[in-house]
Amino acid sequence: MKRIFVLLLVTLYFGAGAQVNIDHYMRVGQTRTQIGNYTGAIEYFNIVLKFKPKLAEAYFYRGIAKHQLEDYRGAISDYNTAIDIKPFYPQAYLYRGMAYHNLKNYPRAIDDYNKALEFDPDNENIYNNRGLAKLAQKDLQGAIDDYNKALKINPKSTYALMNRSNAKIVSGDTRGAIKDLNEVIVIRPHYAGAYLNRGLARFEMEDYASALRDFDQSIKFDPQNALAFNNRGIVKQKLEDYAGAIMDYNMALQLNPEMANAYFNRAMAKEVMKIPGYENDYAIAAQLNPKFDLEARRLKAEEIAKAQRNSQKQQTAQNQVLAQNQGPTQQDTTKTKQNQPLAANAPGTQSNDGKKDDTEKAIDEMMNDEAQKNSRNNRKLNLMIEDSRELPGEEEEDPEDGLIQNRNIVIDLQPLFIVTAFEKNSVDYDRFQYYNEALNLINIKNNYNPLLTLTNKPVDTYKPVFENFILFFNDKIKIQENSHNLLNRGIFYSLTGKYNQAVADFDKTIKLDDKQAIAWFERANAHYKMLEQIEMSESANNELSMKLGERTVQEIKQENQSLAFEYKQILDDYEVVLYIDPSFYVAYYNRAFIKLRLGEYKSAIEDLNRAIEIEPEFAEAYFNRGLTKIFMNDTEGGATDLSRAGELGIYGAYNVIKRYCN
Repeated sequence: MKRIFVLLLVTLYFGAGAQVNIDHYMRVGQTRTQIGNYTGAIEYFNIVLKFKPKLAEAYFYRGIAKHQLEDYRGAISDYNTAIDIKPFYPQAYLYRGMAYHNLKNYPRAIDDYNKALEFDPDNENIYNNRGLAKLAQKDLQGAIDDYNKALKINPKSTYALMNRSNAKIVSGDTRGAIKDLNEVIVIRPHYAGAYLNRGLARFEMEDYASALRDFDQSIKFDPQNALAFNNRGIVKQKLEDYAGAIMDYNMALQLNPEMANAYFNRAMAKEVMKIPGYENDYAIAAQLNPKFDLEARRLKAEEIAKAQRNSQKQQTAQNQVLAQNQGPTQQDTTKTKQNQPLAANAPGTQSNDGKKDDTEKAIDEMMNDEAQKNSRNNRKLNLMIEDSRELPGEEEEDPEDGLIQNRNIVIDLQPLFIVTAFEKNSVDYDRFQYYNEALNLINIKNNYNPLLTLTNKPVDTYKPVFENFILFFNDKIKIQENSHNLLNRGIFYSLTGKYNQAVADFDKTIKLDDKQAIAWFERANAHYKMLEQIEMSESANNELSMKLGERTVQEIKQENQSLAFEYKQILDDYEVVLYIDPSFYVAYYNRAFIKLRLGEYKSAIEDLNRAIEIEPEFAEAYFNRGLTKIFMNDTEGGATDLSRAGELGIYGAYNVIKRYCN
């Protein structure tokens, strides 16, 4: 990646006093991290690492910025490098352990915490974090031991006391947990979280009056906490104050409109009070979280009952066949069975005392399973409490299968690169300017007016400038119709959406000079843009008379020529580009984009691999390869590529990592 103008300035600036400037960039990067500008911090640490690639601190702090963006794998990569450069780096081990913890790799997290403690045995934070990892693995005593060690170092550590209270809750020592939370409140009387957790503990002891007071205090000190409102609503509902409960659920949803259990709880309260709209609340809760979908649970219960009936029918049929084959011997066996105690009623039958039918029994079985889960983990209640504590519990089934193609997502690939232009002496700092020698030769011949460059960003705002360049090259072509002038005019026809004229100019250029890679490249791009518009128009049920070369859309349909054939022509043009110029990495990227549109994922990844091999800082290629890997269920590889894309400036990559990789 070459930001030619900006990089030149940076180089000159560093040349005047490298050490001082590196310290400045480090300080700015750290400051940006502290104020939450993590992507800006990464930019500054990248600059430092360009000039000091062996500076462990730069990797460490860049790792922290990625960590805050929830790019845990990218953070681990930077922590790894920092540790390789500086093996005695306890903070790097601590933060790497935290990243592994966030990825639920608790054994690796504990290993890193152990290593950090070798270098820094009096660090209470490390004991706290190791305790959390042990608690996640349900090593309750090990977790409590670590919290005790942290408290030995700092007897007023509210974090250790809060964490130890959580461990005690899991071990069933609710009173001990409340005692720890009492200590926290003595140390920090205005700590809303401590009141919230103590309210949860008291709720579990069915001390609703005390729980209500604690939730009141939590809301007093943190009136923006939706969890506290939801939980106070539950207590009120337990005390049969349904109107008060609904008011609290309303407030919780005002603060957090996506809190599924608040909708569910409010629906229950409304249903009791016969207030209209409770069905809608149930529906929203189910949409936000499938575990609240009561209808799905009912259907699942019916499926279980149906399976039981089918199984019973099959067993009955098998018994009849055996009875016919075995004759009197089978009858003796049947008599013996009649003298034995009977099991529960078979599916499909109903006893004379009015027991439930199959579906009701299956539903009861599911509810009993839920009750058993609740007894194992007493924070899961019929009224859905919002727990602020980090407690290990039963792993819930993911309703999705983990494949991105089976999820309801709207994430676009980074788009195609095209040739565009800026006015002479103008610079667009928002664009990455990738270099190509063939394009550079055209610029030299143009005397850098127009200045052609590669971009995949929107260029609509420059349309009036491009129109003027068409007029400029019209005049030049009247004087001399050569491949150079035709190619330039074709580029500007394409930039203004006149794709038929553009393709015509590219065809003439190739006829005059079939070694001009940019002409093949731009003809492929123009054809794709035309196809894109055709597909958009067809999806909108609009009939267009747009030409594809010399044929209209209607003619294409009449000739039964599929769009797949047109895509093949585009791929063939890119093939020629890469034959002429094997180092043209943007052509590999564009060809991969087309292959992805056609579902040729493995072949597309091969092209993106080649593009990245030639240009190791090709951010868009990393992004598209990362998405493709996730689509193919390679979450680790996808996350690594997206992390690199984010590091190189495509900050939307961090949102994808957060949503689909953690």
